[in-house]
Amino acid sequence: MDDMEQWPEIEKAAAGKRRELVLQGSTVDERISSNGGLTSAVYSLTLLNYLEVSQCPSLTEIHEDIQHLTNLQSLILCRNKLASVPNVVGSLKSLKVLDLSVNNLRVLPEEITQLKELNTLNLSCNSLEVLPEGLSQCTKLSNINISKNHITGFPADFYSERLDLLSTLVASDNSIDQLSGDIHKLAALKVLDLSNNKLSEIPSDLSDCPKLKEINFKGNKLNDKRLEKMVNGCQTKSILDYLRGKGKKEDGGDVDGGRNADKGKRQQQRKKKKAAEEKDEVEELNKMVVRVLHVSDAAAALTVTVSAEVKDVRPYLVCCVVRGMNLKSGNALKRFLVAQTKLHDDLCGKRTIATIATHDVQLLKAPLIYDVKIPTQLKIASLGRKEMTAVELIRHLQLEADELRKQKKRQNVTGLHKYLQILQGKTHYPCLVDAEGHVISFPPITNSEKTKIKKQTKELFLEVTSATSLQTCKDVMDALIVKMAELNRFTAEHQDEAGSDGEGGGPAEPAASNETSSSELIIQQVRTVDQDGSLKVVYPSKTDLSTDVSNLTVIW
Repeated sequence: MDDMEQWPEIEKAAAGKRRELVLQGSTVDERISSNGGLTSAVYSLTLLNYLEVSQCPSLTEIHEDIQHLTNLQSLILCRNKLASVPNVVGSLKSLKVLDLSVNNLRVLPEEITQLKELNTLNLSCNSLEVLPEGLSQCTKLSNINISKNHITGFPADFYSERLDLLSTLVASDNSIDQLSGDIHKLAALKVLDLSNNKLSEIPSDLSDCPKLKEINFKGNKLNDKRLEKMVNGCQTKSILDYLRGKGKKEDGGDVDGGRNADKGKRQQQRKKKKAAEEKDEVEELNKMVVRVLHVSDAAAALTVTVSAEVKDVRPYLVCCVVRGMNLKSGNALKRFLVAQTKLHDDLCGKRTIATIATHDVQLLKAPLIYDVKIPTQLKIASLGRKEMTAVELIRHLQLEADELRKQKKRQNVTGLHKYLQILQGKTHYPCLVDAEGHVISFPPITNSEKTKIKKQTKELFLEVTSATSLQTCKDVMDALIVKMAELNRFTAEHQDEAGSDGEGGGPAEPAASNETSSSELIIQQVRTVDQDGSLKVVYPSKTDLSTDVSNLTVIW
């Protein structure tokens, strides 16, 4: 029988008749390893409606006793090493959210299709080759993420009118080679991501999805080369309009036979000319240029010194400086902040995997030190708040998260809850400190009002931190820079429509406008060094920004 003293979280949940339990991180993983699995005591907490066990590489299986947790509405088992899921998962009839991402799953039990209340299914970053038949029985599904697997196609019953609530389907980085024209039956579909697959055709029927707002087919080698260029550079509406027109041509036929042949020939030259012009426009639209400025080419390149103490707290950090990002025009700043939030939610796992922070370079006081501080001694004026200690800030945030949870009737633990728990039990907190001793960043919680970016910001200092790995930081930074390049191109295209908000001014404005009109970004390398000055990492290096984005040109 398990020693409950080793599992104080479970003992506390049982005593308090709690409905939520989160077990995550290295401490829990050590207990799972020494116990030979997750303690059986957890399966006695029958009041639970939220259970999360994550970031535990020693967790390779879940016992069948999980069937006793019949009140579960959310089951989060991400970032473990699960090789299988018990068939009895199908008995969790109240389950609404199932997250099995970042595990070692090769197959799923068909019983998953019995989860009639399921609305969110995350199976990303596994080794799945097929999805179970019968997913259309889960008629309340609204969000499916199966990215980064080995899936070759969707089940026959997947394209069904029964899935009339399915609004988001993310299936990027798989081996899917065909998309059925029946995709139009998913009437509620708003977001479809099939990037980096093996598609050669996109069915024209896709344009019949009435609510579709965002599609991504980048990284597929399409037979229609014009369409391939469009999916790499155009907005969703333009792509759907093209597919719609293509579908009409396919359906129209030549009803008058030879009588129209001469007319077709006469029109051919005009079409060729128009097609050539459109091709030039698409190619121009596709261009995104990122120019890397080496440390040796910058007179006053930024360097970040990393203290040895961060090793046991949050050891990984990469930084860079970005110039040429136009935040002034229209809603450019808002679009950038929304994109950063989306990266935090998706790629960064709601900040549990990595955290992004942005600063105005003009407000930085170099040199910078990535260090740790005792929670009561770490003071920061976080975004939109007065200066307070880390202890006070986390207390405020915890109260806000608890209030939000109450408003949602305890159905979910918020993203805020998740990343607040990362620092739980830590005697020291990580922070980025400027030359004046001010804390400008407190990952994964917040960064400082002192260096906050605004519409007038012309140079951005970007930092990504993680407790997972250095490569994780680099992957997130790569994704952020690609997204910034896309946003900058979008802003340049719509500059005439958006105009300027009139802020700022002075003789420097015309120069700034000329610099950003091409949408080219300049990335200044930043070195992080240890306390002896020895290089730890420089970003970007030649191995970074080697993305599969075909319309991104990186100039070294």
